[in-house]
Amino acid sequence: MRVTFLLVVLFAIAAVVFAGLYLAWDLDWRWRPHTIAKRQDAIAQALDQSGWVSPHLTGPKLYMLVYRACGACDAFEKAAFGKLQAGDVDTRVIVIARPDVNGQRQSTPAERATVAELWTNRSWKLFQQWTLVPPAAWTAPGIPAADGDAARSAVIEVGRRLVTGLKPDLAANGVRFDYPTLVWWTRDGRMRACACVDARSYRFVEAELAASP
Repeated sequence: MRVTFLLVVLFAIAAVVFAGLYLAWDLDWRWRPHTIAKRQDAIAQALDQSGWVSPHLTGPKLYMLVYRACGACDAFEKAAFGKLQAGDVDTRVIVIARPDVNGQRQSTPAERATVAELWTNRSWKLFQQWTLVPPAAWTAPGIPAADGDAARSAVIEVGRRLVTGLKPDLAANGVRFDYPTLVWWTRDGRMRACACVDARSYRFVEAELAASP
């Protein structure tokens, strides 16, 4: 009987510990960003050489990879960009026109035209104008088409190859690519990243970029 009682007690203690660990993981650990310790140079170079657009602020750099109809991307922008930019964080947005999947288009002609224009002429104003319009209503007014234009179509493919190249490099650091994926440097110089698809991850990004050196 005593052995049985001890086993029951040990089982109960283990259950409580497991429940506590799961709760900590679910509420905190799973949403924390990862430190980029491997392939830093390759990741940094790929991001810097991409067609990002930004308000050109002078503080820490935050790269965010998005596609236009991405609800999680819009949510992060609306919730965090104002705070980050108020702290002089340069929010560098890289817009991707996703490739077709099983013969199904993942982007519209207007989206591809706008992505090519953003990568080519790097206009933050255009990005802001685009995000004010629902994706389905955007007609890319005054923007040259990418479809049928070899040079602009090539720009679209460069963006897609950027994602293809980043996925294994980020995975080597524990980051599973998704939209939006964010990469930044803290004020003390650490390279960090997360696929911030859930609002519970925002506070970590904001805290790290607002931290004093």
